[in-house]
Amino acid sequence: MKKLIIALTGVLLLTACDRNEVGDVSLGLFTTKDIKIDMFTDPLIPGVTCHVASIEADLSLADPSDSSIACRQTGEITAAMIAAIDKTKSGDVVFKKSKSVLFKNMKIRRIFDAQNQTLMYLAYSTKETSGSFKHSLSTVPLWGTDAYQTAPAPTN
Repeated sequence: MKKLIIALTGVLLLTACDRNEVGDVSLGLFTTKDIKIDMFTDPLIPGVTCHVASIEADLSLADPSDSSIACRQTGEITAAMIAAIDKTKSGDVVFKKSKSVLFKNMKIRRIFDAQNQTLMYLAYSTKETSGSFKHSLSTVPLWGTDAYQTAPAPTN
């Protein structure tokens, strides 16, 4: 039992030490909950940066599932980058963060909307909370980038 407590403490300390954390807002003097803001760059499209805000409870084994995400173009996006991504309807997980020692994770998935030439970034919890899977969506249009593909003109 003592080894389990030591292991759990280590896991909690490792999750608290996030190199991508760019903001930390206390929710008040009488609470142990904070809003943490993490930044990540899409590994296959480094011209996209996302910021994710979520609540973390320092003295709790489970963090709330709520999160919000905002993604923006912060650099070049090329056709070669778009060619390298997963274009299935379920997309690809590009970021993952543990939200509890009980297998709850927050994931960010990139999905490409080819018809509208837009990258979609979906933040979601992998565990149901209060009858809902919490989620948030942000989009990055390719308009104005080297990756933008004009649709062929319709033929009559």
